[in-house]
Amino acid sequence: MSPREKKLLIFFATAGFLVINFLAFGFFKTQRLQADRELAQARQKLETAEIYRASSEQVADQMEWLAKNEPQPAANQDVQTQLQQLCEKEANSAGLTIKSQKPLPTDSAEGLHFHRAKIQLTVNGKEDALYRWFDRLNIPEQLRAATVIRLSPDSQDDTKIDCTATIEQWFVPLPPA
Repeated sequence: MSPREKKLLIFFATAGFLVINFLAFGFFKTQRLQADRELAQARQKLETAEIYRASSEQVADQMEWLAKNEPQPAANQDVQTQLQQLCEKEANSAGLTIKSQKPLPTDSAEGLHFHRAKIQLTVNGKEDALYRWFDRLNIPEQLRAATVIRLSPDSQDDTKIDCTATIEQWFVPLPPA
């Protein structure tokens, strides 16, 4: 082999080596960027998991309370009827006059564990009777509350109050048949 051929061979070998290095550098650079992205995502997931763990410690007692007080599954119509009957009975026993009742549509969005039966009542009576009525209806252990209360003075009797209230009962729906 002549010296010119040797130089040409060395030149091509060097050029090939440089091209391979450039290609390998580009490949390893993209691999490094991908590894850095995956590391950042893993760190973010770790931070999120730590936040969930910290918050779960804070709400553990609430979760236990909810598990202890969770109602048995029931049909929407049954819960709505029982809620209406309870509101009527408690209003009558508190000495209130029921002016109107309006069952509201049940909140039953897909994917939610609890649904809400609602009824809107307009009652009239004395202030202390209204407070007794609300006290009997608002029972957290039974997942029942007056969520909207609107008070206005009675136009005919200054000693009475007109009250429009929305009473809601959270319940677990029956599983699909």
